[in-house]
Amino acid sequence: MSQFSAEDEAELQCLLRELLKSVKDKISGAPSVECAEEILLHLEETDKNFHNYEFVKCLREYVESSLGAVIEEETENFTKGGGHAIGSGQDTLVHAVTKKTRESTQCKQMMQMLKQTMMVVVESLINKFEEDQLKKEEMHRKSQHEQSSGHYTDNCSDSDSSFNQSYAFIKHEQLQVIAEKLDPSRPREVRWEALQSLCYAPPSDVLSCEIWTGLRRNLTNALTDPDPELSDKVLRFFAKTFSSSPLNVTKDIYTSIAKSLEAHFLYHKLNFPSGSTGIDANRPDLARLLKQMRLINDFQKEVTTFWIRHPEKYMEEIIESTLSLLALHSEHGTEKSLEPIHLISLLDIKATWFKKWMHGYYSRTVVLRLLERKYKSLIVNAVQQCIYYFDSCDSIREGTLEIIHSLAHQQIGPVQRTQYSSKELEFVYFVHSLCVLGRLVMYTNGRKLFPIKVKKRRDPVTLTDLVVILISIMYQHPKPSCGETTHTDSLSPTNLVMEVLRTLCDRTECAVECLYQIPVIETLLAPIITLLKGKLPKLNSLECALTHIADILARIATSEQGLSLLLYDRNLVWAEGESISATHVIVQFTQRLLAKELHVFSELEISSALSGAFIFVCRQMYNTCEGLQVLWPYSLHECIAKAWRKTSSLSERVPTPVPGAPPALASQELQNAVAWEEMLLDNLLNFAATPKGLLLLQQTGAINECVTYMFSRFTKKLQVSRCEKFGYGVMVTQVAATAPGIVALQNSGFVQAIVVELWSALECGREDVRVVHPKSTPMDPIDRSCLKSFLSLVNILSSPHAVWELLAHQALPNKTEYNLREMATSVFDLMDRLIIINSEAKIHSLFNYEQSHTFGLRLLSVLCCNLDTYLLLESQYNLCELLLQSQRDNVTEPSTGEGEFIIDGLSVERNHILVRIGAVGGPSERTLPPRALQKGNDPYPWPMVSTYPLPKYYIIDMPKTFCTKQESEICAFLASSKETERDASWMDDCRRQFCKTMTTNTLNGYVLADLLERVVLHLSSSPNDCFFPPAEYKVVDHSVKTRSLTSVEQLGVGISLRYGKFLKLLREDSEQDLCLLLKHCHEFLSQQRVNVNSELSHFKSGYPGQDWFASTVFLLMHGDLGRSLSLLLRFSRLLPSAFLWLPRLHSSVHLPIEIAKSGIHPVYSCTAHYVEMLLKAEVPLVFSAFRMSGFTPSQICIQWLGQCFWNYLDWPEICHYVATCVIMGPDYQVYMCIAALGHLQQDILQHTQTQDLQVFLKEEPIHGFRVSNYLEYMKGLEHNYRSMVLSDMRSILPRSSL
Repeated sequence: MSQFSAEDEAELQCLLRELLKSVKDKISGAPSVECAEEILLHLEETDKNFHNYEFVKCLREYVESSLGAVIEEETENFTKGGGHAIGSGQDTLVHAVTKKTRESTQCKQMMQMLKQTMMVVVESLINKFEEDQLKKEEMHRKSQHEQSSGHYTDNCSDSDSSFNQSYAFIKHEQLQVIAEKLDPSRPREVRWEALQSLCYAPPSDVLSCEIWTGLRRNLTNALTDPDPELSDKVLRFFAKTFSSSPLNVTKDIYTSIAKSLEAHFLYHKLNFPSGSTGIDANRPDLARLLKQMRLINDFQKEVTTFWIRHPEKYMEEIIESTLSLLALHSEHGTEKSLEPIHLISLLDIKATWFKKWMHGYYSRTVVLRLLERKYKSLIVNAVQQCIYYFDSCDSIREGTLEIIHSLAHQQIGPVQRTQYSSKELEFVYFVHSLCVLGRLVMYTNGRKLFPIKVKKRRDPVTLTDLVVILISIMYQHPKPSCGETTHTDSLSPTNLVMEVLRTLCDRTECAVECLYQIPVIETLLAPIITLLKGKLPKLNSLECALTHIADILARIATSEQGLSLLLYDRNLVWAEGESISATHVIVQFTQRLLAKELHVFSELEISSALSGAFIFVCRQMYNTCEGLQVLWPYSLHECIAKAWRKTSSLSERVPTPVPGAPPALASQELQNAVAWEEMLLDNLLNFAATPKGLLLLQQTGAINECVTYMFSRFTKKLQVSRCEKFGYGVMVTQVAATAPGIVALQNSGFVQAIVVELWSALECGREDVRVVHPKSTPMDPIDRSCLKSFLSLVNILSSPHAVWELLAHQALPNKTEYNLREMATSVFDLMDRLIIINSEAKIHSLFNYEQSHTFGLRLLSVLCCNLDTYLLLESQYNLCELLLQSQRDNVTEPSTGEGEFIIDGLSVERNHILVRIGAVGGPSERTLPPRALQKGNDPYPWPMVSTYPLPKYYIIDMPKTFCTKQESEICAFLASSKETERDASWMDDCRRQFCKTMTTNTLNGYVLADLLERVVLHLSSSPNDCFFPPAEYKVVDHSVKTRSLTSVEQLGVGISLRYGKFLKLLREDSEQDLCLLLKHCHEFLSQQRVNVNSELSHFKSGYPGQDWFASTVFLLMHGDLGRSLSLLLRFSRLLPSAFLWLPRLHSSVHLPIEIAKSGIHPVYSCTAHYVEMLLKAEVPLVFSAFRMSGFTPSQICIQWLGQCFWNYLDWPEICHYVATCVIMGPDYQVYMCIAALGHLQQDILQHTQTQDLQVFLKEEPIHGFRVSNYLEYMKGLEHNYRSMVLSDMRSILPRSSL
């Protein structure tokens, strides 16, 4: 251990002195010694030059020389073999070595040596400082003797600091003499001399003396002395004391000043100026009061930073003395008095002191308690002032702008303003009161102070009344400009009220109590209703007021309670004797603004910003399912699209500028036109937030432009809107669920951007990483750097329509050589380079083959969870054979194809995919091998798949089913009701029997098939129950047999047969019957389709994918072709067929032509829409989880419903799903999805946290879900929502055909 020599100590002393000089400014600005210590303790955090100080460098060198060897030794010990005991990670190693080093003997010796040395250095430094001080004092005494007057130099201004002044020590006896001389009975000269001496003395000596209490009393008396110099001198002493004394002392001084002021206002009445007269701040008595108020106001704003470190009683005394002073109000006589609240308002117009006191819970609790118990009059006066200001709007409004301008631009300095008129005093008191009330109502206990009884009002003022008054003030007071807020505008009543209202909107509890009230909404909508009636409302600035109304309405619509109030409360507005909701008023006004049909605006120039503001209000409603449900009849999407097309055509007509010719359109006008066009596109885009809204957007013909606009904002990382918490993830996923949506995403460059970002992360790495810091080997199959891109790809490829549009009819290039610099730019490139790796050239073209191919296989696994997607990929790229061959090649003897399988990440992933696509079944019908290895001698005990069929290990034997008592009851019911089957009540009896059986047991086998046949026969025989018009179809086998199935359909037949044989439902020769059934279905449905001229693959060669519902019916009927076809033909006339049988309405003539050509199925625009709507209301946590993950409930529900829950539910539950929707009604399809998502709630919340929700939902079956367990729950949903859901399902047909 090195020792410090005398030279080292001298050097340390010099370096320490230099350090203190460098930070002198920071220390001298500290209000107390404790604060100065805090500054020094946290110097490293606050001073960027900390490590450049020579003193710090010297200490660092000493520590390194003393502990360097210890640190190296401990590091070696941990890295040699004992490192596993402390865990992994560099941070853990650093902490462990640090702990060992600090516990070492060398460290303790170093600390002891350093402590002893620094004590010597500091003591020497202090002694030298004291010697310098004595020399300065001696020189000061000599200079004083040379002065003839012998007066002390006044060095006690309120701006001086105790750190940069020189004081002489003062004895107790001298303070005793000073206290006696300050007695009010002494002559003025004696008291002045005593004050001079007191200002020269150190405050710490004065405040710690025994006679401080008496001295303070005399000083307080001097404050009220008519001699301004005397009172100013006391005030300066108090100011200096505030900056250098602890709170227990400054508290006494503060309360003394406050009580002195209170006594003065109580016994010396000051008349409030009236008429044209005002107050003069230079008047001696007012000047003295203003200075004292200014001092305590400065202290009020600073004390919050340190009073929490002191006993609460100190804070309570400060707060109580303040409230007692400001609550002082004269009730006697007719003349109005000038009160403390007027002066504090003049000095702190926006009540900064109150905002700081209310910010922390520590002080806010005391303030609210005292206001409630003793000083409620302060709040009463504030409310009274706001009411007075509102009532006198007409008389003082004309001078408001002048008052605001003069107050905002008054100079602070030697030439400051001194004259204030009565109107200005009333205005600053109003602003101060408004700011106090705005802060008060933010908190629960503050709102509990209401209602408040005020003068000249019969009823107490409630919170709602206060908000209505503030809104009315906003209406009546002008605002200089609707543009950017300037310093002058910050005092505008309009802006002050808007600031309060915005604050209330941002706090849910405040908004519920203050804003979500009928009178408030009526007040906001009153000007709009007046305009709709063709009259001009009494607004001082029409456009600005309407813009502010739209702002508040948009904020209200952002929350659930506010949106519900606007949508459903029909007692808000009475128009033409009819009560309608606020939403209807808003959307009608917005429509007329867009169409420029408001005649009262004909003489006014109304900017597009106003129209945009009200569109934004509507947007906050129509970007939710429940809001769109209310706004949909108004066709707002068409109004916005019409305005967009008009604006777009104007901007496109701008001619090319010709030199010398006058400009056709000013640059500012062109910018405004472009901004308005983008605003309209942005609002149109937000229709895509819901499934039904996406259909409306597609019908406008602007989906490509909207998606391009979204991509431009996405690349700039711009927020969706000021009210939107999440990005464009949900909207992108929603758009990608449809064929036209994915094409728009592809054309905009969105898909390419995701693919390029992924390829850069997988294959290129970061360019700024130096070679000496190589990238760590990823431990997860998908590295964290690629996870975001992976999830984005899963989202946009979740729908089979998306895969169909991006990959259909595209053969792989299979090049002999791939350029290493050639990047993938499309999903097709990813398929070729990362998934279908069938050559050495592709392997060698990847820098990170295993990682990249693992990524591709993981993506393939998720894609193949959708059966239609798998069928397309298998038919085009022969996936199974490729994967099987790769498994066969992955053995210890690849040349002979023999030997053991090599267990690695790729073979395990391939094995999982082969089992997933080779076995069909629900959670109890197949076993999927895990992807993780086990510990022990056999890390992967599951059989490797290299040929089909699959090993029996993965196929679970189905138990035999026996007829239960409940099934017997169903059979008895069907047998006994043959005669009454045509009665209207038969269906009700059937539903009751079905529910009774389902709640006690389940239905299986032939009983369920018989029940479905009878129900479909009954419904199709009733004209009231038939939804679609009858279609003539003659079953002629020989003509149908000539039709051929596509490769996708042939593969689908194979899957269906494999599943049917596994369930023991089909015979070995059932293939021909199933193919014939599918051909009949194609022939029957093709006769009911319209010809659509479109580039979309969605419309080419019929329905894209397998008819899973027909396959399900074939299995239900145990492979009976006749029964299956008969059931389907009858079923096609019923409403449930539109939603259960997806090919039924593909480009159907039964749909409105614009919907038939949209490429968006009613299952998406209707069923999925209501799933999202009901999920938000019934299972809000799950809905929020989807929003956070960027995935949508509609995506997974479309996958479940599109393949009839194959691979997600066991066969009995699939049968129950079909039977429930047919017997109970098609709306049960929505309730079924809600029940399933509610069943998965805990899993969904967990996987949202692990950021793999979409992967979990697509890859995992729905474990433990039974329809019978949720039938009562679904009946409850039917009771609440059937009238809405079922009526919308019925509205899919054109009105002319109903």
